[in-house]
Amino acid sequence: MEKKMHSSAKVDLSIDLSSNQLVSIIIEFKTKPAKIAVLEAKAKGLTLTLEEAKRQVEQSHQSFRKLLSLLDDNKVPYRIKHTYKAALNGVSMEMPANEINRLLGSSVISKIYPDKQIQLDPPINPSDNV
Repeated sequence: MEKKMHSSAKVDLSIDLSSNQLVSIIIEFKTKPAKIAVLEAKAKGLTLTLEEAKRQVEQSHQSFRKLLSLLDDNKVPYRIKHTYKAALNGVSMEMPANEINRLLGSSVISKIYPDKQIQLDPPINPSDNV
C-alpha cells in the first residue's frame, strides 16, 4: 500500500499527494531506534554500542530539522506534533499533502504514512453472552 517516489522514501497510497489539504502524517526515518539498531547489529555479528546508536538517532533528527528549512524557505505551513526515538525513529507532523514531495529527496526518510488512530474492540468473552 505504498508508492515509491523518485527517492528511496515510500509514501502510503492513501495519501493524496495532489491535495492541498492539511494531513497528519508519520515520517519514519531510515535510522533505527538505538536499542533496535544495537540488537540488529548483534544479530549480524557486528558491534554497535548503545551510545553510538543514540548518536545516529540524534543525527537523523538533526538532518531532518535541516530539511525543514526547505519548507520554511518555501513558506510551507507545517507543525511537528511529536518526535519518536524509541518504538520508531521519526516524527509526526501536519502539512499540506501536496507539499510532501518536497521531503522525498531526503536520505533520512524511509516511509511516510497517515497518522491515524486505530482502535481495536476488546475480545469478547464467550461466557459474557450467557
